[in-house]
Amino acid sequence: MGAGRREGLNLPNSISLIRIGAAPVLVLMLISPGKGMSLAAAAFFTLVCLTDWLDGYFARKRGLVTSLGKFLDPLADKLLITTAFIMLIPLGRVPAWVVALMIGREMAVTGLRAVAADAGVVIAASRLGKWKTVVQIVSIVPLMIHYPYFGLDFHLVGSVLLVAAFLLTMWSGLDYFIAFFRSGRQAGN
Repeated sequence: MGAGRREGLNLPNSISLIRIGAAPVLVLMLISPGKGMSLAAAAFFTLVCLTDWLDGYFARKRGLVTSLGKFLDPLADKLLITTAFIMLIPLGRVPAWVVALMIGREMAVTGLRAVAADAGVVIAASRLGKWKTVVQIVSIVPLMIHYPYFGLDFHLVGSVLLVAAFLLTMWSGLDYFIAFFRSGRQAGN
């Protein structure tokens, strides 16, 4: 039971599952938020995203890095971020085409990694891909807040950060494809 527990439902994986379970809560918070609920949703989203660092910390510190964790952690990130972006569309806070392209990039890279794994090539998460996730989260928070506070137009701040997130998302996606085709060319030599 000890080894199975380490491989299955350990503390880091439980934290990832909590992050996955947070997505429906975020949906409920963003169905038709006013000023207070927008701020609460942004605080909730920020707190949940910070637990991403926590599960990674515990996994490395306690030697609990598992195959399940390697699956759940990025799934939780993608689920939370895409849920947030999708819920911001009907609120008029993000353009649908931006979200569609960013989600398309996620699907394309996930598919590419599956094809690469089938060919025996491992495409690890790149530093650029990790920065993409951080910038997406940082752009979502002010877009969720949306309303002005302390004389600061949070929607404008979020919109500027969204441009950076979009460009980084597309760039990192292209980087994964370049890495894949380079690895295929090197394997053929």
